[in-house]
Amino acid sequence: MALDPARRNGFNTDEPEEQEIKRLTAEQAQTLRESDPALSPWWVVGLQCLAGLAVALLAWGVSGSAAVGWSAAYGALAVIIPAALFARGLTSQFSSINAATAGFGFFVWEAIKLAVSIAMIAIAPKLIADLSWLALLAGLFVTLKMYWLALLKRPKPKQI
Repeated sequence: MALDPARRNGFNTDEPEEQEIKRLTAEQAQTLRESDPALSPWWVVGLQCLAGLAVALLAWGVSGSAAVGWSAAYGALAVIIPAALFARGLTSQFSSINAATAGFGFFVWEAIKLAVSIAMIAIAPKLIADLSWLALLAGLFVTLKMYWLALLKRPKPKQI
């Protein structure tokens, strides 16, 4: 006699599985929040600002050309401005109504962030005289990599 796939994998389909759900008290919820603090999106945007400033000054200093420095700065701004819009959208009251609006808000603000970034890169040649695409991409790349650095430097969860 062959077993059906659900039984073969160890699942019993005849009996519904009962899981006990316990609600946390306000003190327990606060302790849980303090044990694993969330990473602020504004901290990430601030880190991106510092990285963008550093890459722009480095590009200007190495090349000796203000146009190269402005190109790198504009590349950084093509990441920073959309990231700030995204952070503002995620921390708005609408995004914290419930889980459904938070999820929907995340995707809407991510789409806005991508659209603004693409638009800023597309109009870069009209805004920056003597645009250096290499410097713009360097500013863009270095600033984007700050997401990874922020994740590595985020606060470690505390043991409860």
